[in-house]
Amino acid sequence: MNEAEFGQGAAGLIEFDVYLSSGVHIGTRQKTGAMAPFIFRARPDGLYVLDIRKTDERIAVAGKFLARFNKSKIVVAAARQYGQRPAQRFCEVTGAIPMIGRFIPGTFTNAHYKGYMEPEVLVIADPIADEQPLREAAQVGIPVVGLCDTDNETADVDLVIPTNNKGRKALALVFWLLARQVLRERGELLPDQPFGVQVEEFETKAGGE
Repeated sequence: MNEAEFGQGAAGLIEFDVYLSSGVHIGTRQKTGAMAPFIFRARPDGLYVLDIRKTDERIAVAGKFLARFNKSKIVVAAARQYGQRPAQRFCEVTGAIPMIGRFIPGTFTNAHYKGYMEPEVLVIADPIADEQPLREAAQVGIPVVGLCDTDNETADVDLVIPTNNKGRKALALVFWLLARQVLRERGELLPDQPFGVQVEEFETKAGGE
């Protein structure tokens, strides 16, 4: 897999080779019909490869979409270990509300639960691991932005960002780019202004935090 397969130069948000070196394009050995439009090809070893051009486009669209909401009404859920640090840093940078680790059933649907909340939009790191908040968001009509791998179903995801959602570096890069894009769309960061947060700060360290 190399940059030449996608064309030369930069994508809309970052150089293609940064996506590739972070493994954003590496999918699984399963694919769903919903994710087929985002798949570039299948490798000889059976792994499906995501089209990073579409990843880049969707991050840009998601940044514009999320910037429309009050930051205190954006919830980001991440149950899996490698998604937790990137999601947490995204929230710290953008002002969104993190829901890291186990999601308590009823958080979006049971007004009598003390932790009940009414977000206006939900971001999830993985539709499989974050199935409970995804289901509840669908029940109450909250739009969902989802980081989706080749094996994900997307029926309740309103805006798919196709990406490897299991790798440390891939998750860090996508959440970092999304945070930067949200700030740009809000006007808090100029298009040519350096992002003062390093992508490494979004990455779960090997063996934990």
